[in-house]
Amino acid sequence: MTGKSQPSSQNYLTAKGFCLTSAFWFVVATSMGLLGATELMAPDLTENIGWLVFGRIRPIHVNLVLFGFVTPGLLSAAFYYVPRLLRTELYSEKLGFITVLAWNVTLVFAVVSLASGYSQGREYAEMIWPVDILVVLAFSLVFVNLIMTVSRRKEPILYVSIWYACAAVVLTAVTFALGNVIWRPNSGSLVGIPDAILLWFYGHNVFGLLLTPLSAGVAYYVIPKACRAPLYSHTLSLFGFWSLLVVYTHIGTHHLLQVPVPTWLKVISIVDSVAMVIPVMAFLINIWYTAKGKLGEIHADIGAKFVFTGTIMYFFVSIQGSMMALPDVQRVTHFNNWVVAHAHVGVLGFAGMIALGGLYYILPRITGKPLYSRFLADFQYWLILIGVIGFTVVLTIVGLIQGNAWLNGEIVYRVLPEIHMYYIARASLGLIIFSSAILGLYNILRSIFFNPGEIS
Repeated sequence: MTGKSQPSSQNYLTAKGFCLTSAFWFVVATSMGLLGATELMAPDLTENIGWLVFGRIRPIHVNLVLFGFVTPGLLSAAFYYVPRLLRTELYSEKLGFITVLAWNVTLVFAVVSLASGYSQGREYAEMIWPVDILVVLAFSLVFVNLIMTVSRRKEPILYVSIWYACAAVVLTAVTFALGNVIWRPNSGSLVGIPDAILLWFYGHNVFGLLLTPLSAGVAYYVIPKACRAPLYSHTLSLFGFWSLLVVYTHIGTHHLLQVPVPTWLKVISIVDSVAMVIPVMAFLINIWYTAKGKLGEIHADIGAKFVFTGTIMYFFVSIQGSMMALPDVQRVTHFNNWVVAHAHVGVLGFAGMIALGGLYYILPRITGKPLYSRFLADFQYWLILIGVIGFTVVLTIVGLIQGNAWLNGEIVYRVLPEIHMYYIARASLGLIIFSSAILGLYNILRSIFFNPGEIS
């Protein structure tokens, strides 16, 4: 992996822009999540305030976490490491700056439209048609910048992080367009079972073909750099890349085992969900063997510490995901808070941790100054770790209570008093995550704009 110095004209404007985007929207996204968790605990809290009801807050929270916090954080790291690995400058920092502006304008429109009640009512695909078009346009701008940088490279060998970054952007632009049915502006959907199949093809691939490849790309760059060691196996990394694309794209239908989709499609989704152990372990073995005997170096670098923790979360969420695709397991775990726990481990514990690790790793390198406060970054790390583990435990317990009650024929209203105390714990943990986001925004702002220190 190459790491030669970049020309002095390299200002990393795009990387800084996506870094600030991620930090800012992390605060907004977690504030929406905290409000939503509070409404579950106290349903009358926002009574008669239409734009703050749970049905509008929840999609705002989900979409801002996906496209406001995690994706820009991972793209920020990509816009740093792609030029360095290719030994060239980014194709266009001006185009990158325009992309950052377009990305934030899109997020503002998404929040305003969803809060106003304009929604397509499809999970992970709630945003209305004009916002969908802006999302696809923003991803297209990112792809143009990355692929043009690749075409002008001075390094003949494409390191695996480049593969992951470019594939994630182009595949997501395509799957987003398909899943949001953008050729039908009035409805944004098909009809009946075909719409459900297409929706969950997109809904699961927004994690598998966007967050997972971008996160893997960051991990493949940061961990060898922090350990000052070569990647354990380049061949294994490419095997993991191709097996991810082959296996992951077919598993979305495991969300639909209880509905009348074709049996052959259900079988494929279950088999490939279990087969996800192949790309997951190819990635983890490669990363963990690279870091073998180097945990001191990992701990010393706060960015690598976030990233390595994210890879551990990836192991747990992936094993859990494979189990949850089994019909007998789904009888208890589906349609309840078990799935919410699973989502938090995947998006915040895996991709979110790696996104923050990428940000903290590149910040000193794109500013020419040390991180403003290592203590605040460490504090944020522990707050998020406590929050993720707490979410996992609390929501898993709630899910098992709900799932077994449903299996035994209990009605919803008999279960609600039993899980109320857990919703209080959930909101308390949400406050911890929200506090960590504020600390992160402050630390990143100080690191970029108000930091007099210089790297020696």
